[in-house]
Amino acid sequence: MKKQVKKAGFSTTAVHAGEIRYNEYGSITTPIVQSSTFIFKNVDEIKKLAQGAVGRFEYGRYGHPTQVAAERKLAALEDTKDAVLFSSGMSAITTTLFAILKAGDHIIITDDAYKRTLDFCLKCLNRFDIECTVVKMCDYEAIEKAIKPNTKIFFSESPTNPYLNIMDIKRLMGIFKGKGIYVISDSTFATPYNQKPLEYGIDLVIHSATKYLGGHNDLLSGVVLGRKELTGVIREYLKITGGCIDPHSAYLLIRGLKTFELRMQRHNENGQKVAEYLESHPKVKRIYYPGLASHPHYQIAKKQMKGFGGVVTFEMEDDVSKALEFLSRLKIINIGPSLGGVESLATHPATISYYAVTREERLALGIKDGLIRLAVGIENAEDIIEDLKQALL
Repeated sequence: MKKQVKKAGFSTTAVHAGEIRYNEYGSITTPIVQSSTFIFKNVDEIKKLAQGAVGRFEYGRYGHPTQVAAERKLAALEDTKDAVLFSSGMSAITTTLFAILKAGDHIIITDDAYKRTLDFCLKCLNRFDIECTVVKMCDYEAIEKAIKPNTKIFFSESPTNPYLNIMDIKRLMGIFKGKGIYVISDSTFATPYNQKPLEYGIDLVIHSATKYLGGHNDLLSGVVLGRKELTGVIREYLKITGGCIDPHSAYLLIRGLKTFELRMQRHNENGQKVAEYLESHPKVKRIYYPGLASHPHYQIAKKQMKGFGGVVTFEMEDDVSKALEFLSRLKIINIGPSLGGVESLATHPATISYYAVTREERLALGIKDGLIRLAVGIENAEDIIEDLKQALL
């Protein structure tokens, strides 16, 4: 009887999985192989490459050792067979959709997906005779009704930005079971620590590795994870489109992932404490955080998530000037549009993300004048709360 090997813990996996152990330099960290071209010792090596030799590289755009180490680590954390790294989250999304879709296909996407993802589906895919239907997030009847004979992909996020809506993944997969439609989830806000959609049957998971996975606001990257029969197609398309990750960014991602569990535990703790404080504040009209019983998807979040992350969204008075005054009074929390790093950030979507649209268009999307999104970092929760307290005059 074969002895069952005990699975390593999450942090052990984050530190050791994928690493180039006992490399020729004896370096404890995976080397940054900063090279665009990989030379051959002799013609026999060229033959081995043509025959699919593992660990043999040719050109940086097709892959490099630092990238492979990062991909293996990410695949291990997501408990899946393969990961494909890209130069950004949007490169991961666009390359994936182009690799799977063809002219005449149809894609369904939820209405509060990332703005640039929606832009790509609505403004770019139609140029290639690919139809797109936008449905309301968590409206399962509308999702089912949107399915057509030529539907190839259903794409959504969970949690979403900025309202942190949570998809009931089990219910969702019940809609698509046996229909031959690929279900893709952008799980950036959840991370593999808080939620694993692949366990529910999702076909592909995408993360902006720029955010929690890298964790230090110092790199751009995206990753697609899933079974090799799909990721292999995407990897080949990446070699054509060229959105590859550079060696230094891959190294920074590896370094960030080693403290991933520790950081996520702190993000989860701080997010919960800040959300509870804001919910009790008289100047906060409404708060959106899946860890609060007041959130419409609280029960679903509790069932399928380990924690609720560091993004906390709330509404102040519907007045742009007052929202901007609040931002200007912050002392510890920085003003910026990203999330998932060790530093806390605050953004006013109406002026920072949706400045190019009219107020009417923005309101139609649910982006109100007094809406603030906090990306809570790993500072001491008491200091973050004190900063919010003095800014909410």
